[in-house]
Amino acid sequence: MGLSKIQRKSRIRKRIRKVSFGTEARPRLSIFRSNSEIYAQIINDTEGKTLIAVSSRDKELAKEKGTKTEIATLVGKAVAEKAKKAGIGKVAFDRGGNLYHGRVKALADGAREAGLEF
Repeated sequence: MGLSKIQRKSRIRKRIRKVSFGTEARPRLSIFRSNSEIYAQIINDTEGKTLIAVSSRDKELAKEKGTKTEIATLVGKAVAEKAKKAGIGKVAFDRGGNLYHGRVKALADGAREAGLEF
């Protein structure tokens, strides 16, 4: 019998986390995607601290109108701008078990457009 969606995503997430590790020089950009919102965090795993967190529920982004994909692009740009202010230029990308298309890809493209490297 096959795995459920949740079990499959959990396995993929664990496999990604074995490889993707955020250091001080290159922190990890972690993405969580729910049905209606998208969240992005930049995490230093050596210290176990979240350095930057941006989501589609933030005040500036919540009033934006558009499709979920367009809002994900804005979240990517916002996280890249905050990262630049904090002196972070390179990150390790963690898609969080999601497939790299749609909103996850839009967020990554938005972050790249704003100058974040991964």
